[in-house]
Amino acid sequence: MGIIAHNEEENIDQLLHAVRNQRLHQVKITEIIVVASGCTDRTEDIVRQHIAEDGRIQLLVQEKREGKTSAVNLFLASGSESICVVESGDTLPDKDAIENMVRMFADPAVGMTGAHKVPVNTPSHIVGFMSHLRLQMEHQLCLEIPRLGELIAFRKVFDHIPPDVAMDEAFVEALVIRRGLQVRYAPDAVVYNMGPETLSDFIKQRRRNYAGHLHLQQKYGYRVSSLDRGRVLRLALSEIWGAVQLVWTLFALASIEALARVLGWWDYRVRKKRHEVWDIAWTTKRVTRPVDLRDAHLTGPNGRSRQD
Repeated sequence: MGIIAHNEEENIDQLLHAVRNQRLHQVKITEIIVVASGCTDRTEDIVRQHIAEDGRIQLLVQEKREGKTSAVNLFLASGSESICVVESGDTLPDKDAIENMVRMFADPAVGMTGAHKVPVNTPSHIVGFMSHLRLQMEHQLCLEIPRLGELIAFRKVFDHIPPDVAMDEAFVEALVIRRGLQVRYAPDAVVYNMGPETLSDFIKQRRRNYAGHLHLQQKYGYRVSSLDRGRVLRLALSEIWGAVQLVWTLFALASIEALARVLGWWDYRVRKKRHEVWDIAWTTKRVTRPVDLRDAHLTGPNGRSRQD
């Protein structure tokens, strides 16, 4: 497992704890290689503290930041296992994330898997809400055609990634597919990340990603699924329709509640009726066994999952 870090002193400690304490059954993590790329904070010191506690951890230091692809190549040259996991240093895996991704390689046809990205931003302002909405749409896209990132696993069927590639995860997809292997999405392998909090950071992130995907398409002939405008537009329209249904439902709920309160006022003030003996709402009398709340998902009016 490779963790790519640049000035991650605020996150690297909890990330390493999360990796070391993964809940594993069919999978074993034998190596945890942290590539500290041009770090000027306490990232390296924190990693060394974990090295003293866990012999699986190694620290590789790049004195100068050379880009994520360079750091991934350093990891590939150092790791000895045939299945590799790469995680960004500014994310956190859920307790079963590695198991749920790597166990899929029991199928020899699988060449790459990727986690389900869930933002930790509070969607109380427009940029935080956009981060949630974008990853929700990406999740729906990945259920159709995987476009993986942040936390991926792959068979080590190549030695390095060309240094001019900025979108390393997408290039790994291309390499795996060209070798006749499958790319699969693991929706139950959750990885948490922090989306942009300012509009300028949001634009900066989306701008660099789009430029990197265009370069990948132009030079290497691989087109990621998010460049399929028709598919993305269809998902966007589905989200818009869900929002329209939600607004209509809220309006109907408010109207019906207002009507019920007027009728309740009429009962109490005019008819002097306190409803000591209830007028039975018969449709509430058949209770079916509920689903386990751990497996339940909050759904919108159109029945689609709102779990992320």
